[in-house]
Amino acid sequence: MTTSLAQALRWATTELDAAGLASAEADAVLIAAHLLGLDRGEVQAKAIIGAPVPQGFEDLVRQRARRIPLQHLTGTAPFRRIELAVGPGVFVPRPETELLVELAVQRLRTDQGEGVTRPVVVDLCTGSGAIAAALADEVPHAKVHAIELSEQAHAWALRNLEGRRVDLRLGDATVVPEDLRGRVHVVVSNPPYVPDREPPTDPEVAEHDPALALWGGGEDGMRVPDAVIAAAAGLLVPGGWCVVEHAESQRQAIAAAFHRHGFVDVECHNDLTGRPRATSALLPALNHPQQQEVQQ
Repeated sequence: MTTSLAQALRWATTELDAAGLASAEADAVLIAAHLLGLDRGEVQAKAIIGAPVPQGFEDLVRQRARRIPLQHLTGTAPFRRIELAVGPGVFVPRPETELLVELAVQRLRTDQGEGVTRPVVVDLCTGSGAIAAALADEVPHAKVHAIELSEQAHAWALRNLEGRRVDLRLGDATVVPEDLRGRVHVVVSNPPYVPDREPPTDPEVAEHDPALALWGGGEDGMRVPDAVIAAAAGLLVPGGWCVVEHAESQRQAIAAAFHRHGFVDVECHNDLTGRPRATSALLPALNHPQQQEVQQ
């Protein structure tokens, strides 16, 4: 293989494109950036001035061509303003999940303006800890808790949440911790939700993301999301808010689950591609007509 970085990048792009990667050129540059400790722009500048190819580049490109996730090769994944450690055994956070953080940050800022100065937040099914870490970073006045069932994922979250003032717990996110029952202002969750009838086709997902983080349970994939929404109802204070990520096909089922568990003001939110990606809802306040009907 050539020792020119520019030629190596062209070779890598061809190899990755032949492997069916839509992001072939970007992945080639990111692999070089990882090995050189540079950002993408700096790699491209190095290529222009005739820099040599970094050691190990060809090996990583060939691994990526076998559809090993890029994040497993670099050991990191960007998310909002932070960089997360990821690898085998944990779900790689997706850019679309940043929508959940954006919505939660907006809600917490609204609550702060209404006098909630020390909000309690819970991230259910935290996985790598991405959502919890981002919220702790962007809403420093919040007390953030995170719950994860998988021991492998919990170990990754432990690394990512170190020093971030997040209470990380190993346990079932669908079981309400008694010390948090009725004390939480915001619940955020990207639960396992892939329906049995919609199996993933990308090898990076099907072969490398842990099954526990993917499958929602049942043909419609709603078993876990429904249980998460039920748990949120037990965690939240009256007037508390919850947002859950879901598949495009689950928009109506998620809304129905929120209504079934007593939520109001159910609202669907589209991602940057215009697809329904998340749904939020409020647990009624004590003076809400629905809550008054329940009390009567």
